[in-house]
Amino acid sequence: MALFSSLSEKFNHIFSKLTKRGKLTELEIKEAMREVRIALLEADVNYMVAKDFVKKVSEKAVGDEVMKSLTPAQQVIKIVRDELTELMSSQNQKLAISSAPPTIIMMCGLQGAGKTTMCAKLGAHLKKSGKRPLLVACDIYRPAAINQLQVVGKQAGVEVFERGTQNPVKTAKQAIDHAKRQGLDTVIIDTAGRLHINEELMRELQEIKREVKPTEILLVVDSMTGQDAVTVAESFNRDLDITGVVLTKLDGDTRGGSALSIKAITGKPIKFTGVGEKIGDLEPFYPDRIASRILGMGDVLSLIEKAQEAVSEEEAKAIEKKFRENSFTFDDYLVQVESIKKMGSIKDILGMIPGLSGKIKNLDIDENQLAINKAIIQSMTPQERRSPEIIKASRRQRIANGSGTSVQQVNQLLKQFEQTKEMMKQMKNGRGMRGLF
Repeated sequence: MALFSSLSEKFNHIFSKLTKRGKLTELEIKEAMREVRIALLEADVNYMVAKDFVKKVSEKAVGDEVMKSLTPAQQVIKIVRDELTELMSSQNQKLAISSAPPTIIMMCGLQGAGKTTMCAKLGAHLKKSGKRPLLVACDIYRPAAINQLQVVGKQAGVEVFERGTQNPVKTAKQAIDHAKRQGLDTVIIDTAGRLHINEELMRELQEIKREVKPTEILLVVDSMTGQDAVTVAESFNRDLDITGVVLTKLDGDTRGGSALSIKAITGKPIKFTGVGEKIGDLEPFYPDRIASRILGMGDVLSLIEKAQEAVSEEEAKAIEKKFRENSFTFDDYLVQVESIKKMGSIKDILGMIPGLSGKIKNLDIDENQLAINKAIIQSMTPQERRSPEIIKASRRQRIANGSGTSVQQVNQLLKQFEQTKEMMKQMKNGRGMRGLF
């Protein structure tokens, strides 16, 4: 399900009506803003946040510069985009780095928010950017919490420091000493959570904060809980003075009210978002990009970053060369299938392309098609992958039987493959597979 899809759909409907009208009257803008406020409230945005947002946009939208503009609707949309961005913190807030290593990141939150898994995701993210992180197991109350951290830590390729059920403060201090001895530059502390906020929980967290003096205190909240997430953030911020928020399950929350409310209510920025269940499904939070996606403008920068992570510059050039020389094979195609899978779901990728985000809702996209194509190719012989023109009727039947598909599906892939090769031959200034997908 696309990020903020419900709110994005409503905004697109509101602004499509404005763009058809040319010049706008003050009454038309007020009516549009009333609809914007309703859309925000239905997206579970805090009432006061929605009210203030509409007030700010309205004041700017009825100014002379907009009213006398040749494209007033576009001016209004730009104002909404700028205010949405400002509402969420104007720009990406990077993690603070300690001048004297290690940087200590204290992760906190209620049970069920995904805190332990998020510790490993953050560890993997930092490791990928050249850091040497250490995960610390300080949740001694929840059954299997330590074991869970060890499992996800192993998946992330990050060391886990644990001392069983001894005092969490003592464990945290020992972990920092261990990090210094081993030359590890970042310590991520997985603290205890509770089913609800209570004094006992806060006392322990305050004690850990007092003793280890963390560089960052990140609160992990479940975006699916809507306004409850904002209430939780308020409470933790009041008692701990958090430095930032990490939103989990944002991929499953089509409304996005918590993302639009937290900064305004707590004054603290969202620094990361969890957008899936895999260890690599963590993204820095870019307010300007999120605002663009909400308004159906796409998110080209994030799309480029995903492509660069999935396909290196050297790989892209090598594939481009193969297309130019007409030597692209099904083995190369398989490599590209794996690259696309790394980028996420096809629907999410299309949603980042400007102009497409509002049109993909009703598209029937089969996310399993890549897996089907992979099975068909893997049922081919090495010779068939290199020279698909030899795949005649009997071979097609054998490939279909071997891949558990139909001859029609095999035919479809072969036709698609030839069309792709032909198209790429005609693209004199093409950019390899990055341009194709």
